[in-house]
Amino acid sequence: NQHFKNFQKFLVETGFLTADKIALLTGGMTPSVKKKIKNLIKLGAVKIVIGTHALLEEDVEFKNLGLVIVDEQHRFGVLQRKALIEKGKGVFPHVFVMTATPIPRTLALTVYGDLDLSVLDEMPAGRKPILTRLLYESEKERLYTLIRRELEKGNKVYVIYPLIEESEKLELKAATEEWKRWKELFPDKKVLLLHGRMKDSEKQRVMEEFRQSGDILVSTTVVEVGVDVPEATVMVIEDAHRFGLAQLHQLRGRVGRGERQSYCFLVVPDEVKNNGNRETLKRLEVFVKTTDGFKIAEEDLKLRGSGNLLGTEQSGFLSFPLADLNRAQDRAVLMQARRDAQKILVATPDLSKLPNLKKLLLYRYGDKLDLGLVS
Repeated sequence: NQHFKNFQKFLVETGFLTADKIALLTGGMTPSVKKKIKNLIKLGAVKIVIGTHALLEEDVEFKNLGLVIVDEQHRFGVLQRKALIEKGKGVFPHVFVMTATPIPRTLALTVYGDLDLSVLDEMPAGRKPILTRLLYESEKERLYTLIRRELEKGNKVYVIYPLIEESEKLELKAATEEWKRWKELFPDKKVLLLHGRMKDSEKQRVMEEFRQSGDILVSTTVVEVGVDVPEATVMVIEDAHRFGLAQLHQLRGRVGRGERQSYCFLVVPDEVKNNGNRETLKRLEVFVKTTDGFKIAEEDLKLRGSGNLLGTEQSGFLSFPLADLNRAQDRAVLMQARRDAQKILVATPDLSKLPNLKKLLLYRYGDKLDLGLVS
């Protein structure tokens, strides 16, 4: 919805397109409205379509798809991104994928040459770095003091939980139960609840109330992307050890969206420290030390692996007999191989001039090899 409004604003106001040439398609629309929009897309009557995963549906057909932009691409699976690209009907559209935190697979693909990379490493003017801290349950009184101080300044607070309802098996805190506790802790403040099982209209109502008059929003990861409240200065992530680095970075990005100093607190049970879970603590310590999404992604790549580049796994380790892509020397060899491969594809895109190489690749990868996509 935000993108749709912004596209309309700058394209219509500049006279580049008329409003009827920009369409919005979401799963929450009525069947009749969706049918009408899909028909306009098929006919080519609209030039730009902004949408959710609803654009992946089989009956969404484009007349002449020239450009696909996947925002928050870490929220999409490999086959979902592939399905979007294939809506070009045999003609491969230009593709942009965007994210604040590249998943390990994406980072590896940039190394292997399937993606060109652009990095925006500057903060918007006036923004201050978000101060991030790791807290254990036994230290939470300090957190409540800081939250009270921020609320008295007129600022707002997010509190994120991994679950909607409590799970005895996992012993994790849940948003619905903890919402009641936060109301008791701050009885003089407006504490709101948001989670993914709510209807879209209810979610929008809660978010608007939080923007206008709310103080604390207790939520699941439904606020991970697309939420912009400049007055929010505190992000509390409970059971932070249950979240991936990319997800933590996205959640942290919900604060610090104005000129006020903002904070992010990762709260974990004392048992995490007492049990000596070094890998978990190392992952969280990496996150605390940097706000650079690219560095976080590189660390994620080291910890989780790049996944299967010719399959659908988006994490896991490739088993090279000799190479280790964490070593600069090995990456340099790989980059040279990339340059050589690009020269080959320029000289013979279908590898017809190198029949033995083509035969070897087809033998090795079969129908997974798509030379058109590679070139």
